Amino acid sequence: MIIYNVTINVEEAVKEEWVQWMREQHIPDMIGTGKFTGARMVRVLVEEEMGGVTYSVQYYTRDKNTLERYYREDAERLRADALRKFPNKFVAFRTELEVISEH
Repeated sequence: MIIYNVTINVEEAVKEEWVQWMREQHIPDMIGTGKFTGARMVRVLVEEEMGGVTYSVQYYTRDKNTLERYYREDAERLRADALRKFPNKFVAFRTELEVISEH
């Protein structure tokens, strides 16, 4: 299994609206691509010097090939949705994680 992890720092002023949008729109849209089997959104408890609130959203997918299909077919559109909805209100970085074991 591969975890596509997106870490996002959101301005304090829009955090509640952003969380609601993520829960009701963006995460369902991501899962709706058919490339992810589920997702988890967590708040990062470390306070950032730059301010804002930081979240990590972890999307689960079967394999690297499926994630690559997401990049080719869906990523640009879904990222643009976030930029239109919250222009200049967040910064994000993405990492890919491979699950080695679960206990």
